[in-house]
Amino acid sequence: MEDKDWLILETLHNEQNITKAAAQLYISQPALTYRVQQLEKEFGIKIVNRGRRGIQFTAQGEYLVKYAKEMRLQLRQTKEHLWNMDNKVTGILRLGVASNIATYILPAILKRFLEQYPDVEVRVMTDWSSDLVHSVYSQHMHIGMIRGDYDWPDDKHLMMEENICIVSKHEIHLHDLPNLPRINYKTEPSLQNMIDLWWKERYSQPPSIAMEVDKMETGKEMVLNGLGYAILPTIVLGGQEDLYKINLTSKHGVPLKRKSWMIYKKESLYLSLMKEFVDFIKNLDSEAPRRR
Repeated sequence: MEDKDWLILETLHNEQNITKAAAQLYISQPALTYRVQQLEKEFGIKIVNRGRRGIQFTAQGEYLVKYAKEMRLQLRQTKEHLWNMDNKVTGILRLGVASNIATYILPAILKRFLEQYPDVEVRVMTDWSSDLVHSVYSQHMHIGMIRGDYDWPDDKHLMMEENICIVSKHEIHLHDLPNLPRINYKTEPSLQNMIDLWWKERYSQPPSIAMEVDKMETGKEMVLNGLGYAILPTIVLGGQEDLYKINLTSKHGVPLKRKSWMIYKKESLYLSLMKEFVDFIKNLDSEAPRRR
């Protein structure tokens, strides 16, 4: 069994579909099927069952996939250890990043970091923060940049915090909100729950949802064109001055904040690359005040 077989098994397991897995691996379907059949012969087991609804891994196949994932992680960690032995800041940095951070914050950070450390290769994966926590914990990602408060058992650093506000093209009043058209967007449960709780504390009727859009940026554009109001964290607004804003507060008048965290495993800081990036982020935060 070779390292390319580990990738084939993991990809096929993730996709649960031969056509999709072959496309992702840039190999033909017959080549992928042949390689799986060879592995079945090598181990004397059935790895997958094929049916009308696609493929299903057998118990032995599931165990082999687990082994493949462990081997790929071990190989990556071995490479990282070898890169680290000469104490140079080099290698591959894997970042799991929440979408809004990747859109509005990360590009400038990476530009500065790579100017300082040109021998580093950065690989970025965007996902929901809840999934990123798992990716960092399982060591598929070195560092997570997440939105909201999650139960993280290891080291973390507060990157920024910002207000959540009602945003509209023209002046509006809180008591009128239930009757005004609202632009809703898909977001993470942590933010949605915060907004829902705020609403339920103040109103006895649901909001009047005029539009359901795919992301915050789309919602902001709808607001800019006067199509309704939205409740947004200020990371999306940037320096937008042509919008009317009301910061959300608790019943006791405390501003509601959306926090962004950098999470990582303390044990991984023995890697020069990891330590330099973590220190780089902390130094950036000390250069400027946190977002409001």
